[in-house]
Amino acid sequence: MILKRNDYITWDEYFMGIAFLSAMRSKDPNTQVGACIVSREHKILSMGYNGLPRGCSDDVFPWDREGEPLMTKYPYVTHSELNAILNYGGGSLEGSTIYVTLFPCNECAKAIIQSGIRTVVYDSDKYADSDATRASKRMFDACGVRYYQYTRTGRKIELEL
Repeated sequence: MILKRNDYITWDEYFMGIAFLSAMRSKDPNTQVGACIVSREHKILSMGYNGLPRGCSDDVFPWDREGEPLMTKYPYVTHSELNAILNYGGGSLEGSTIYVTLFPCNECAKAIIQSGIRTVVYDSDKYADSDATRASKRMFDACGVRYYQYTRTGRKIELEL
C-alpha cells in the first residue's frame, strides 16, 4: 500500500507563500507587500500587491519616500490588502482570512473590517510602534478581528519558471 507523502506544505505556508509571490509583482523599489484572501474552506478568493491604480503609469508617478507630499508614492499607491479586497468580484468576504506580508496600516484595517474579513495572518510587524499599526490593532481588537503572526518554518521552496 502506498502512503501519502508527509512533506506537503501547510495551509499557512501555502497562502503566505502566495502572498509573498504576489508581493513580487510590486514595482515599488523599497517595499513590496502581497496579500491573499482565503475562504473558510481554504479556497483562494483574491490576491493583491501594493502598486498604482489601474491606468496610472508606473513610469510617470513617483516612487520616492521623502520630499514634497505629491512627489512621493504615498498619495498614489494602493496597498496590497485594499487591492485584494477591490479585486474580489464574488460578493461577500464575510468570515474570510487575509494573509499579508506586512501588518496592515489603519486605512487597510478599516477596509478589512468593513469587508467582513475575520482573521489577519501577517509576516512582518516592522511598524509595530507606529500610530497607524497601533490604531489597526485597536480597531481589530474592538471589532473581534483575530490577528496573528505567521510562524516561519524555514522551508525552502524553489520554482523554476
